[in-house]
Amino acid sequence: MLTQVAEGVHVHQSALLENNAVVVQGRDGVLLVDPGLTTDELTCLATDLSAAGQTVVAGFATHPDWDHVLWHADLGEAPRYGTAGCAAFMRDLLADAQWRARAAEGLPPEIADDVPLDLFGRITGLPAGTAQLPWDGPRVRILEHRGHAPGHAALLVEEPGVLVAGDMLSDVLVPMLDVGATADPIEDYLAALRLFDDVADDVEVVVPGHGSVGGADQLRARIDLDRAYVHALRDGREPSDPRIGPSPKPGWEWAVDVHTGQRDSLARRGERDATPE
Repeated sequence: MLTQVAEGVHVHQSALLENNAVVVQGRDGVLLVDPGLTTDELTCLATDLSAAGQTVVAGFATHPDWDHVLWHADLGEAPRYGTAGCAAFMRDLLADAQWRARAAEGLPPEIADDVPLDLFGRITGLPAGTAQLPWDGPRVRILEHRGHAPGHAALLVEEPGVLVAGDMLSDVLVPMLDVGATADPIEDYLAALRLFDDVADDVEVVVPGHGSVGGADQLRARIDLDRAYVHALRDGREPSDPRIGPSPKPGWEWAVDVHTGQRDSLARRGERDATPE
């Protein structure tokens, strides 16, 4: 079901991981961001759009995690954009003859047989440094950063002020750093949060990749909460964060494992860096 969150902007949320697919009304059709997750959910999304007399004229993947690069034939053949980094990551993955098996390994077992992979990851990379999405609709600013994954970008729909945050600013998941791929994942994440600080005055609604849509007050609160969490990791302290305890959201207890895993990975990394050669 499509839910309106601002003038000309709707959200379609998945059941399992609360992924938010975002639909932005343009002049001749809609922009569709991060559609997912199961065949039934993608078919439902396509049916809702068709019932509203809308066609998809452009897609966008905020980053190359499996749950953000899905598609379904019923959504049509519109160009599916992403940053150059996002597209390069997917191009390398799809060049592997075993890509389907690799992608399937990351799927939650509850829905592994229901996630369509036929059109998986077919992303058209925008030229490096592209600041605005090329489509015939409201101006959409591309805010690229390295906070969570290679080639990650948030989108700011300038009218009516909707920030599509990708896998950041969630009320159910702590910040997930790209621990294994970057030289300084802590600073990369803090830099992304500063990017959100810079546009906060222009935002009325924030849509995270997972979880609840929030207003302008929630945006600032979530930036502060995420920054406090990352600072705790940086300083070797255990965060005080409602998303991981003492009572995380029912059904999201596994998010504690996400925290524990990256906390321990960062600690091991710090030990290695501190060991003289």
